[in-house]
Amino acid sequence: MKKIINTVLILGLLVVLFGSVGSAYAMPDTGKGSGSGGKGKAGSGTGIVTTTTAITGELSEEEKADLVFMREEEKLARDVYLTLYNIWGTDIFNNIAASEQTHTDSVNALLTAYGIPDPVVNDTIGVFVNSNLQTLYNQLVATGSVSLVDALKVGAAIEEIDILDLYEAISRTDEANIQRVYSQLLAGSENHLRGFVSLLESQTGESYTPQYLSADSYQAIISSNNAQQRGAQGQGGNRGGGGGRR
Repeated sequence: MKKIINTVLILGLLVVLFGSVGSAYAMPDTGKGSGSGGKGKAGSGTGIVTTTTAITGELSEEEKADLVFMREEEKLARDVYLTLYNIWGTDIFNNIAASEQTHTDSVNALLTAYGIPDPVVNDTIGVFVNSNLQTLYNQLVATGSVSLVDALKVGAAIEEIDILDLYEAISRTDEANIQRVYSQLLAGSENHLRGFVSLLESQTGESYTPQYLSADSYQAIISSNNAQQRGAQGQGGNRGGGGGRR
């Protein structure tokens, strides 16, 4: 089980992320198609990565578990963003949800290629086999429903968690197919993090403080203009603390 997910659940997301969720910047619904300008429209172009390299052998149980978990974790991001889009009507959630759909589909393609059962037996929004992800989804939606500021912070926090989990998953596999997909997902998550932070600052005037990444790792991502290149390199030297299975 992911250590970062367990930590979030134990401490309570509402306290860990935001302190008091009654934000002074609570914003009304501005209608579908509003509030996404500039960098806010980040990262919706990551396509499904095909397994072009031959499968070389059996995966370890840890590699299989990582793929199963990542399939539902990417679904969680999609589901939270679709739900928050329905609440706030802010385009960034819909745009990034489309990217998360390609992410979870890419992982599912790997599950199929390696003969691993798909955990997503019910693709309904907000339904998960993993009980920790189910609880986390419920917490994230509750927090993001309070205000647009809280919703954008939820988005940034999700991407931080994804980045840390992908760092760890990449380090645990030598399979080129899996590394390729994880690196693409990592690049996408870095783009999404920048998008949420940029929109938070431009629309509300609030700054974002990283909750899970180290300050140095977070700043390197935020200031980078080349996430695709950095993602392809696996981010080996830019890890924050606290993520991944132990």
